[in-house]
Amino acid sequence: MSALLKNVEDIHPALWRGSQLARSQGQTVDTGYAMLSAELPGGGWPLGTLIELLVQQPGVGEVRLLRPALAAVSKRPIAFVQPPHSPNALAFAYLGVPLDKLLQVRASKLADALWSAEQILKTGSCGALVFWQQYARTESLRRLHMAAQSSETLFLMVRPLASAADSSPATLRLCVRPAGDGIAVDIIKRKGPIRAERLSVTLQPSPVLLSPHARVRRHTSTPVVAGSVPSTLVA
Repeated sequence: MSALLKNVEDIHPALWRGSQLARSQGQTVDTGYAMLSAELPGGGWPLGTLIELLVQQPGVGEVRLLRPALAAVSKRPIAFVQPPHSPNALAFAYLGVPLDKLLQVRASKLADALWSAEQILKTGSCGALVFWQQYARTESLRRLHMAAQSSETLFLMVRPLASAADSSPATLRLCVRPAGDGIAVDIIKRKGPIRAERLSVTLQPSPVLLSPHARVRRHTSTPVVAGSVPSTLVA
């Protein structure tokens, strides 16, 4: 009996001690950032489950954070549902995400956007699905989480930072804020011990900052035509 209690986590893969990270029961994809991956069960973004990125505002760096993972799963299409801006072709080419794999879904009604995301997850047709949504009921999140479990899709919902106080079926929730040369990440939910310390993740510079044309525009008083610079979706 004492031996059983000492190794209780060996009874089933779904069991883990509160002082340790859970063992991954499915596939994961490396985040591309060693410090972040080390803090996630399985050592990366879990596939086939709901992950939430809670951001201060869209464009704080969430796409650059996901760049290594998106590139890794890009053998299948990558779906962006309700992106806050139109994806910029040159910027995504710079980030190493194949342009012919990008799929953009926009819906005029929330119900239609939720339905589209659910169908993408159920069919398992995409390597990744990133869904930007200001508000979603817990019942809707639960449906999407259940749909994700039937696939091997990297599924992330980008929601407002204020949503951190709401309940969610997501297995992993991160708060993301802009900071210095990248972002500050707080892990507010994971299968493992609570992490109070904030992670600092250095991100690859935005293609906007690396563009000589963008630098010229910032130093002139000439009005910028809408859509003439890379979208902040890649920020």
